[in-house]
Amino acid sequence: MKGNILLGITGGIAAYKMVDVASRLVKKGFSVNTVMTKGGTKFVTPLTFQNITHNPVNVDLFTTAVNYDVKHISLAEKADLCLIGPVTANFIGKLANGIADDLLSTIIMATKAPVFLAPSMNVNMYTNPILQDNISYLKEKGYKIIEPDSGYLACGTTGKGRLPEPVELVENIISYFTKKDYQDKRILITAGPTREPLDPVRFLSNYSTGKMGYAIAKAVKYRGAEVTLVTGPSNLDIPAGIKVIQVERTEEMYRETISNSSFQDIIIMTAAVADYRPLCYYKEKIKKKLKDGLSLELVSNNDILAELGKNKKTGQIVVGFAVESQDLIINAKEKLNKKNLDMIIANDVSAFASDKNEVTFITKNTVENIAEMEKIELADLILDKVLRV
Repeated sequence: MKGNILLGITGGIAAYKMVDVASRLVKKGFSVNTVMTKGGTKFVTPLTFQNITHNPVNVDLFTTAVNYDVKHISLAEKADLCLIGPVTANFIGKLANGIADDLLSTIIMATKAPVFLAPSMNVNMYTNPILQDNISYLKEKGYKIIEPDSGYLACGTTGKGRLPEPVELVENIISYFTKKDYQDKRILITAGPTREPLDPVRFLSNYSTGKMGYAIAKAVKYRGAEVTLVTGPSNLDIPAGIKVIQVERTEEMYRETISNSSFQDIIIMTAAVADYRPLCYYKEKIKKKLKDGLSLELVSNNDILAELGKNKKTGQIVVGFAVESQDLIINAKEKLNKKNLDMIIANDVSAFASDKNEVTFITKNTVENIAEMEKIELADLILDKVLRV
């Protein structure tokens, strides 16, 4: 991903989070130029950002230029997007009143690039009506406000005013630069494994981590969709800005998926659900008995994908995944036709828990093998394919 980001740091305790933001942006392929207020340098040194971004950090408005240009104008014109955080109440007040008395404020005054502001401060400062009026005014003028989180604050109080986590700040930037070909579309994605409890300490499950489903959910959110993610147990971070429904058993995933399916434009079933569950649940832990084995009787769970295919709405697209250990293409084609799917994505069991995947896209008329790639890249390719189904 390419683009020039001007990263502004003002004098807030959460400035340390912006180091991670800078690192994530660089890893995504952005060129990052950091501008700090003098207050910002009291919390994190300019050298830190310089080493992370591999670009010089600017603080003073009146310094000798290396090249013959006007520093605040050249930086303003170079930026494709400006992200300022943490943004103090003082800096918001300056912007709202057209005050440009340091390098960062003059750049923001001069730039034509979109400006994202991430306020962070004490809850009483944040709820102050003067500050809220200033924020409202800046919104009217086209500034993008990234709302602060609620929680424990550095001052010892609890409330709204925490700078969002770096991953969320970066997601706002990625979303801005991503094509919005899924705008106004509603999409439901299932992800992760399901667990079928046997007793209070044991369950039947599989090796799925949810990585593929979560990657698709994030990618399609960036592309403008309204996303619902029904997920089984997973250690992955909950994606920001996505409706997440957490379940455990297959029957719970069946219930939530079916009840949310009728108003979706697209459904992508990446979840590795359990086909069977124990007939009996033992309320107490099953004790080990020497020399004795244990027999389990299993009963079938509802087939979520078959139900979706049977009741597919006009114009609705349903995509399934097939994970096989043998006869991959044959079994996937059979699943596609039997369950009335628009497309099925076949992959080997080795994809479980991996950050990469090699898949085959199968429709009623086509079979296309795709070389191994990162799941985050594959997610966008899947979405490209779905648009052409």
